Amino acid sequence: MANSAAQDLFGIIPGDTDYRMFAQDFGDIPGLDIIFLLGGYFYHTASDTVERLLPGSIQARGDNLLRIIKAFTNSSNLQNAHQRRLRSAVNRSDNERAVFFDYLSCFLVYYSRKQAMFLHSLPVVIFFLVPLLLRFPTWGLTCCFATFYDFLKGMLCHAFAILLAIVFPVAFAVIRLLFSGQSMSWFSTPYLAFMMFVPSSLAGMLIPRMLWKSFPLTQDVSILKLSKEELVTEARFWGAFGLYSILTLAYLAAGLSGGFLTFVMSAFMLLAWISFRLSMKSFVVGSIRSTACYVIPLIPCVMYTVYFGGFLVAFVIEKMGMTGSLPPPFGYFIPDVIVAAIIGLVTSWSVGPILPVVSHWLARSSILHFLLHSSILALALSSQFFPYSTDAPKRVIFQHTIRNAGASKIMETTYDFAVVDSNALPFVFKHASEVANTLHSNTELSFDAVKQSHQEEWMGIFPISSLFSRCMKFPAKGSDVSAEYNHFPHLTTNKPQESLSGGSRRIYLEFSLGSLKEVWVAVLNITGSLSSWSFADNILPVPEKTGNGPPSYICRLSGAGDKNWTFWLETNSSEAIKIDVAVVDQYLTESAAKLKALFPDWVDVTAFSSFISTYFVHVSFPDSLLDPILNINPLYKINLTHFE
Repeated sequence: MANSAAQDLFGIIPGDTDYRMFAQDFGDIPGLDIIFLLGGYFYHTASDTVERLLPGSIQARGDNLLRIIKAFTNSSNLQNAHQRRLRSAVNRSDNERAVFFDYLSCFLVYYSRKQAMFLHSLPVVIFFLVPLLLRFPTWGLTCCFATFYDFLKGMLCHAFAILLAIVFPVAFAVIRLLFSGQSMSWFSTPYLAFMMFVPSSLAGMLIPRMLWKSFPLTQDVSILKLSKEELVTEARFWGAFGLYSILTLAYLAAGLSGGFLTFVMSAFMLLAWISFRLSMKSFVVGSIRSTACYVIPLIPCVMYTVYFGGFLVAFVIEKMGMTGSLPPPFGYFIPDVIVAAIIGLVTSWSVGPILPVVSHWLARSSILHFLLHSSILALALSSQFFPYSTDAPKRVIFQHTIRNAGASKIMETTYDFAVVDSNALPFVFKHASEVANTLHSNTELSFDAVKQSHQEEWMGIFPISSLFSRCMKFPAKGSDVSAEYNHFPHLTTNKPQESLSGGSRRIYLEFSLGSLKEVWVAVLNITGSLSSWSFADNILPVPEKTGNGPPSYICRLSGAGDKNWTFWLETNSSEAIKIDVAVVDQYLTESAAKLKALFPDWVDVTAFSSFISTYFVHVSFPDSLLDPILNINPLYKINLTHFE
């Protein structure tokens, strides 16, 4: 599945891939930086193995890569970054973002941005010209305005139907969660989400048609000598067509590439309307045969919207298990609300084009009651489904936290836990009784009864820690840590500080990883007034903010080497510099490994050890330095102390 709408979403959905470094930091390489895949249940879990790959997927990727390389090498428009900048400066426009989409994975439709300017503007032009073409030659300009006014009423009616198609499933989702003890019941069984939300979405789309059974026509039926049913159907159709055409133009005006969907809907609706009008010469308006003449040409369009929407819903459902644990009270509702809203939107895509004509048959109280009863039944049954399974596990982050002071002293050891979806840790411990008994026997595991772990304690995996909220921490024994490690990560000064011109001072430090076994990453979180440092070509990054702490500079050091890390910090201020050190070791002590093994199969545990320590670099002045005239070349005293 490939489409240019992904480019529109990438700026909204947080993400960072290996491609970003080549596209932004080195080389300015054009392309699309987004991960769009199915099978996200086990992505980056213990079950993410070669056996999970879809048959033929690697071969398909290789074939696509080979074709791309051939196309690049044979292209006469191949340019480097400098040539692209020169061309952009000359043309003063960027028309490279073409519009493309595949149809049912059978073939790819591709056209340039310049062609899209014409094609995507055409439906709006047709919408505004239709009243003139239908009424002006015979009945004059006044009748044209009346016709256009009816079209606007039809547009508002269709927009209201789409809005209710989204609001109804969202409302049902919220109501269910108010009476249920768990969210995301559909996570391991995606078809359950369709059963829960599609009927209510259809009911929402039919309600405007039932409320306005007698469409308020502005046109005079007696003058036009047309049946009222024919005029109402005409107003509903052109109103829906106008809405989709305006949305297509709005996408284009915003510089986005996803307007192809509403454009395809508008194009097929126009073909279906021509077929419908021709059928009226032989069949009665509103009959089954005339309705079939409208629906049949729309089948390819409906198939595509169902195909596109189905993939979108499946993708979103899988990603709901790793989107983060948002703070209460709204964080509990957000995944269900998002899935309900997207299914409602997809339903409106799929049913919207056929609704102007088919609603005559569907807008009945019996059908509406059936849809509402089906929604209520599905919502009631959903509470009996457990959200997770071995194929769709719940992700739990388990950190064995060791707070150390220097190379040998342990201040505190804890077991810290976090989740990355809306079912919080009490839900996990409720269904994992062995873990709960081991951690907190004879006490109810709730946020009020257990200490909470703050984001600063997850510095080793920053910025992933920004996905956590309301984490729990439990006391752990430090004896097995002392038995496993001889030395802990620590900072020391490796040479005297240096005074530079301009009054700045350079502080030389050495960072040792101790005797850690499987170092993944080390993080230095430096808070203070820095003018430069030895990392990243001596360029300071944009300050980051973690939790409730002040802005700071964060440096990540990957892996372990044969030698200690040496670096320097440069400052113009006499204020102390705070350095938080966090080192992630993938090795677990025996007690931590046993605790991890107690979790049930439907939980995927990402476990590691994190060594945390805090240091203050103090810069003190002699008293005589208060007089700058008597002390032109002062000496500074630097003390590196541990924070206990």
